[in-house]
Amino acid sequence: MPTQTRDDLRNVAIVAHVDHGKTTLVDAMLWQTGSFGDHAHVDDRAMDSNDLEREKGITILAKNTAVRYSGPGAPDGGVTFNIIDTPGHADFGGEVERGLSMVDAIALLVDASEGPLPQTRFVLRKALQAKMPVILVVNKTDRPDARISEVVDETYELFMDLLDGTGLDPDAALNFPIIYASGRAGRASLKRPENGELPDSENLEPLFQVLLDTVPAPSYDDKMPLQAHVTNLDASPFLGRLALCRVHNGTLRKGQQVAWCKHDGSISRVKITELMITKALTREPAEEAGPGDIVAIAGIPEITIGETLADAENPIPLPLITVDEPAISMTIGANSSPLAGRTVKGTKVTARLIKDRLDRELIGNVSMRVLNTERPDTWEVQGRGELALAILVETMRREMFELTVGKPQVVTKEIDGKVHEPFERLTIDAPEEYMGAITQLLAVRAGRMEHMSNHGTGWIRMEWAVPSRGLIGFRTEFLTDTRGTGISHATFEGYEPWVGELRTRPSGSLVADRAGVVTGFAITNLQERGTLFVEPTAPVYEGMIVGENSRSDDMDVNITKEKKLTNMRQSTSDNFERLVPPRKLSLEQCLEFCRDDECVEVTPDAVRIRKVVLDQVARGRSTARAKRG
Repeated sequence: MPTQTRDDLRNVAIVAHVDHGKTTLVDAMLWQTGSFGDHAHVDDRAMDSNDLEREKGITILAKNTAVRYSGPGAPDGGVTFNIIDTPGHADFGGEVERGLSMVDAIALLVDASEGPLPQTRFVLRKALQAKMPVILVVNKTDRPDARISEVVDETYELFMDLLDGTGLDPDAALNFPIIYASGRAGRASLKRPENGELPDSENLEPLFQVLLDTVPAPSYDDKMPLQAHVTNLDASPFLGRLALCRVHNGTLRKGQQVAWCKHDGSISRVKITELMITKALTREPAEEAGPGDIVAIAGIPEITIGETLADAENPIPLPLITVDEPAISMTIGANSSPLAGRTVKGTKVTARLIKDRLDRELIGNVSMRVLNTERPDTWEVQGRGELALAILVETMRREMFELTVGKPQVVTKEIDGKVHEPFERLTIDAPEEYMGAITQLLAVRAGRMEHMSNHGTGWIRMEWAVPSRGLIGFRTEFLTDTRGTGISHATFEGYEPWVGELRTRPSGSLVADRAGVVTGFAITNLQERGTLFVEPTAPVYEGMIVGENSRSDDMDVNITKEKKLTNMRQSTSDNFERLVPPRKLSLEQCLEFCRDDECVEVTPDAVRIRKVVLDQVARGRSTARAKRG
């Protein structure tokens, strides 16, 4: 049993739904503790260091920082807060679960207007299962549409809903401290402000005080040998692979010989060549680290997440980190289109390079799996959701890979002899005049409404249970039907029996019937048939999808047709035709658009949709066989 504690250290994770202000609040904590030093300019959201994170405005990878607090109540010399900034999107739940294994408490952020949303439920459930103390932070109290009192009541209801089966005392679990904050303004208070107003305190001092009083100091057994858990991986151009560890017992020293307890049960002796401790946004060399410290070590090139570094003479491994099962899969393989390797020099097109890259992704991503398929140049990649897989493909595209990506599919399970599929809890906020359109949209996707509430502001909130495959391609139609005003969030809920066939896309595709270059003359004749995705002078090939048909079946079209020229001038020759601008699809929209017989070609400079079978005659034969059953 632990017999001692470290009063100079606190480990806490900041968790919340996407866009509720986690990273902005961490920014304010870094500023007010002087962690940026004399730097007059530091970009907003300093923790979102990845290019994709900055472009999309979301956190993708869990990252840690450390701030030193020397205010009232802190022990002599101050106290270090190790803060884990976690993703808020449900597709990156593996990062959240990994982050929770490093800390002793969580600060649960809830938007003062939106209230608890699906990812709030997910992270709170994980924290209660781990029996961690919770601090509720009602953020963005200065929003004009804030409803602070109702949000606090909704959070209490969420706690009551999730406490069943955890074994926790409800009275003790519900006795959590509540902080009212505005991360952007850098202010927090224990006193509830009026709706739309800032907290009465001028800084985050009340938040630091509550963290100091509520987050347990790391406890350890001074008789136990060294135990350090690998919870994340990073890389350095000078040191190679870095393993991020939390030390549970004992002391970890630079140059020390330790036992490396691997996943397969084997144990090897290795040397810690470099030891670093995080301070603010940098890692600084250190000679040793004690219980509770979160450190980065170098010298073990093959180490992976979940393994243990233990005492060389008495190795005692810690339990492996487990995460929820993947729910969505897609095939990723080498680019097999006629334009493969032609557009940009230096692209990586071989199957061997793609497989090596997917294997590297598995090292740092505990929630992803890669399985072999019947084809030697294609693999099935499984993850939490569409966005997580799309982020992987986009990252590989920026690394100059060329890929063929299949339509997202769900990962099914067989339970009691019946096929079960993943279901998601979908929360929708939208103006009440769109309720009928949303209901109709989800009815064809086998959705089941479980709750609806009206806040009296003209907006309604609906909660649905929907099959995961029913949400593939849902977002685009949802935004169209709600004129861009609707907000939807979904998180994995569980498995339910297979609901049967779903037909979610009512339109067909316009398919190029020959290779060539798109002409304005051909577009003029085809644009009334549907919505086109290509513009004049773009290269196309047979089987490439150039637009969306207004009817439900596919249509083969000649998008390269040129106007015949003669030496006779016509009275209509100088008439100008108006070309409708093409609809440009992002990678995520291309994946949503795909049908089962279609896939996406991804290159560094283009994303194209194509048929799996390019030959027009072969496609016609397979379609005829399918109709005959």
